[in-house]
Amino acid sequence: MEAKSPKGDLNGGASSGARLKEVAQVFLRLGITGFGGPAAHIAMMEKELVRKRQWLTAEHFMDLMGATNLIPGPNSTEMAMHCGHQRAGAAGLWVAGICFIFPAALITGIIAYFYSLYGQLPAVAPIFRGIQPVIFVIVLEALWVFGRKSIQHIGLGLIAALVVAGTLLGLNELILLVGAGLLAVGWGIGRRNKMATVGTWQIFLLFFKTGSILFGSGYVLFAYLDDSLVKELGWLPRQQLVDAIAVGQFTPGPVLASCTFIGFQLHGFWGAVAATLGVFLPAFLFVQLLNPLVKLMRKSANTGFFMDGINSACVALLAVVTFHIGRSALVDYKTLLLGLVAGLFVFFFKKVNSAWLILAGTLVGWLLL
Repeated sequence: MEAKSPKGDLNGGASSGARLKEVAQVFLRLGITGFGGPAAHIAMMEKELVRKRQWLTAEHFMDLMGATNLIPGPNSTEMAMHCGHQRAGAAGLWVAGICFIFPAALITGIIAYFYSLYGQLPAVAPIFRGIQPVIFVIVLEALWVFGRKSIQHIGLGLIAALVVAGTLLGLNELILLVGAGLLAVGWGIGRRNKMATVGTWQIFLLFFKTGSILFGSGYVLFAYLDDSLVKELGWLPRQQLVDAIAVGQFTPGPVLASCTFIGFQLHGFWGAVAATLGVFLPAFLFVQLLNPLVKLMRKSANTGFFMDGINSACVALLAVVTFHIGRSALVDYKTLLLGLVAGLFVFFFKKVNSAWLILAGTLVGWLLL
């Protein structure tokens, strides 16, 4: 068995080829089993890569998560790239990103093909109801872990509370993140001194622009594409856009794989390829530029305070997401019971892989819900 990399050591005694193979295997599996959207994906990555494999420290993982929230693009996909870079360098960044995206794009593309033939989505509601309570518990456990590591003093706790309040009031996530960072800088300094027919290129450019400016998670994709694709350009009926977002949510991997579905509806196979490449390529470029800067920021006192503030804001945003997931997942006594059973495994039997829990939730949903 390959030796683990202690405390995020990149080399870890393994050859570069072995590390790339490991990165590919891990993120293909996460791409196949990663139901539930960005919060669930990040929770699964933290458990697999920080606690189990020790590719990087918990603090560095949180710093990367905070930095990722400051750039456009799909958060969980960019985190996959960061972690791949940590394990296997620049090549690992690309291998991790491609392997995480590919299963979602492939599954979504297949569904898009049959949708174009039959004009409706498969009946997946029972499966989705079984998965949701499990996802809620997985994200809840990650929130607990992140909160313990990131909320280091009362100031960061107050900042997190303000971000929760701001999110519930509908304030922009980027403003909240930057504001949290700046408040943490002030707090840290104070403590120290006494955070239609469409062509392939048209599709690629539209989705490249989308991937370049879309902050937050894939959940805000609908509003942006509704304005550009439906209202402004008239390329797509709103119902097809609604169906595309639904496909991205009930399939594993990044929610932005909805763009594969949309591209297929616009221009067939090559439209799906163009949309997928366009929306994800900016994330690869942003992460390639950002990754070396994160450790440098942590070395400076003031930028370190800034990162602490952003990390506490990320915990706050995750808390809000967890609340909404729980509210939609735990809707009756069956889903509540499923959530409690999943919670026993997640919190008390920590060696159980999240992928098995998600599979069990899928089967329960299919058979009983």
